[in-house]
Amino acid sequence: MLLKINPENPEGRKIQQVVETLEKGGIIIYPTDTVYGLGCDISNNEAVTRICRIRGLEPEKAMLSFICKDISQISQYTMPIDNVVFRLMKKNLPGAFTFVLPSNNQVPKMFKNRKRTIGVRVPDHNIPLAIVEALGRPILTTSLKSDDEVLEYFTDPDNIYEDFKKIVEVVIDSGICGNNPSTIVDCTGDLPEIIRKGAGELIP
Repeated sequence: MLLKINPENPEGRKIQQVVETLEKGGIIIYPTDTVYGLGCDISNNEAVTRICRIRGLEPEKAMLSFICKDISQISQYTMPIDNVVFRLMKKNLPGAFTFVLPSNNQVPKMFKNRKRTIGVRVPDHNIPLAIVEALGRPILTTSLKSDDEVLEYFTDPDNIYEDFKKIVEVVIDSGICGNNPSTIVDCTGDLPEIIRKGAGELIP
């Protein structure tokens, strides 16, 4: 299903439609403040496995990330956040960043990697935030990569729907998205370190 949702003021009944799909184990494609992403309920192992298959990833080795509604929700899945990292996140979220943090035991088994870390995002986009708010827990996020030689990521929802309508349950159309992924900030060492420069300009 191709579902048009207003990015400025997401319609509640459409957000609820998406949430019901997620609760049934469905996979969605949705916009963020960077690129379109593939997502599912983090508590549904079968849906997580499907996304890994679509992206050609091994679940045990994949660096999968969550979309959370705020820092408070992030802290439910991470080890205690120190003051330096907390201030950095507070200055830059919501925004085009993925912060890599040490994970705790609340993280579902499918997301547990050897480093015991998790990537977390609070995008500056109303639609994914509304979905997470209505669902009551984070959703998985992984960028929707394209085979196009010019565009690394899918940007047009109509093209996305044509390619993925038989693979996912819902494609959300909120218009053209960007082609620059999030900036990844590793916060597991002594000092935060940018390990991939993307769309976000980090405020120190």
